[in-house]
Amino acid sequence: MLTGDVVLTAPLAPGAYEGRAVAGPFLRSCVFRDGRTYRLIATRANGQPAFGLYVRDPVAGIAHASGMLVLTLAGRRIAAMTRFDNSALPLFGLPRTLPGRG
Repeated sequence: MLTGDVVLTAPLAPGAYEGRAVAGPFLRSCVFRDGRTYRLIATRANGQPAFGLYVRDPVAGIAHASGMLVLTLAGRRIAAMTRFDNSALPLFGLPRTLPGRG
């Protein structure tokens, strides 16, 4: 799904992960790691696909906001991913928590 020259960034965070060989392992080991269940709420930011990210809390039975992810597409592939912190969610009408789901 990622282009060969994909770039992952987060405003206010130093550096970037550039290229599929670096970005792919980072996403697998740090973001979408085993045991972490996400719920995504689709929206758009500046005409681009975006998602509110929520992490399921198995104890509390709800999903907590974990930021927002904005994608830049090149055809059907992801050329860039920009992650924003939770402060972006209210700008898109997204809540801080979601009710639990099985």
